Amino acid sequence: MANTYGKVSGTFQEADEVYAKVSGTWEEVDEVYGKVSGDWKLVFSAFEATAIATLSSGSGTFAVPAQANAIHIQAAVGGGGGAVGGADYDKAGGESAGAGGGSGAFISDKVFSVTGGETMTYAIGSSGSGAGKGFSISASNGGTTTLSGSTTGSLFSLTGGGGSSGTGGGVQGPLRTNTAGTAGSATISGTAITSGNFRDTDGTSKAVSSNTSGPDGTFNQSGNGAVGSNNGNCGGDNCRIGGSTGAASYDGNIAGGAGGSSSGAGTNGTAGTRGSGGGGGAAQVSGGSTSGAAGGSGEIRYRFLKVN
Repeated sequence: MANTYGKVSGTFQEADEVYAKVSGTWEEVDEVYGKVSGDWKLVFSAFEATAIATLSSGSGTFAVPAQANAIHIQAAVGGGGGAVGGADYDKAGGESAGAGGGSGAFISDKVFSVTGGETMTYAIGSSGSGAGKGFSISASNGGTTTLSGSTTGSLFSLTGGGGSSGTGGGVQGPLRTNTAGTAGSATISGTAITSGNFRDTDGTSKAVSSNTSGPDGTFNQSGNGAVGSNNGNCGGDNCRIGGSTGAASYDGNIAGGAGGSSSGAGTNGTAGTRGSGGGGGAAQVSGGSTSGAAGGSGEIRYRFLKVN
């Protein structure tokens, strides 16, 4: 399809919108055809929303289509914090569960203004790694997810959830201090678009506020992550205690990793997903304590719109 130009104040300029008068009212045209060598050919098509693209690791760049003026962030989150394992004691009067990792800050269905043709630069927050069982151990923090434009500047920065820890303690006591992973923090710098219409992938015009397909299910949402859970210590030697759950991400809509089971031989904590925290390990199972798990990796899920 050829580019379409019109003369404006004596100068030809490329058209990104075309209108025609219908029954006395100017209406936007979906497609324009022209006769080329006796055949009708499509010479203009109104910009439709692009398909959702997902970035799940690393860093890099991508370009804004020339006709687009907005980016719909369906979902974005910092990496989830990892969790530590449990700890067993001989005569300390208790046993320790591994605390859960924190979740990353998030965005769900937010639309930002961008400039057609500019270069976007992104970084996806990595998952915080989990830690084994024992004393004086710490899991890793989740990484920060960012997006910025070469023209528009920073759109957002979503820090990852903190890793949990178990500090101090020893086989004969005292019991260690268990600390849950902290919540990630959201910094929103871009210009949010909250009204107007766009042409969706099915060709129909929709209000920008109709974008509710993200994890939160509500338009224009963003916020901090959550703190992991902390089961602490159980009372009495050889008591059994399950691991703590990792913090949920996306305002509680994506569950954190499960804490390890203290039943029988026990199980390790499970990993978080989509920026949620990892689950902590259990204590005093038949095979000893179990290990904590990693948090969920960060992500950005986006598409481009032309908002009028």
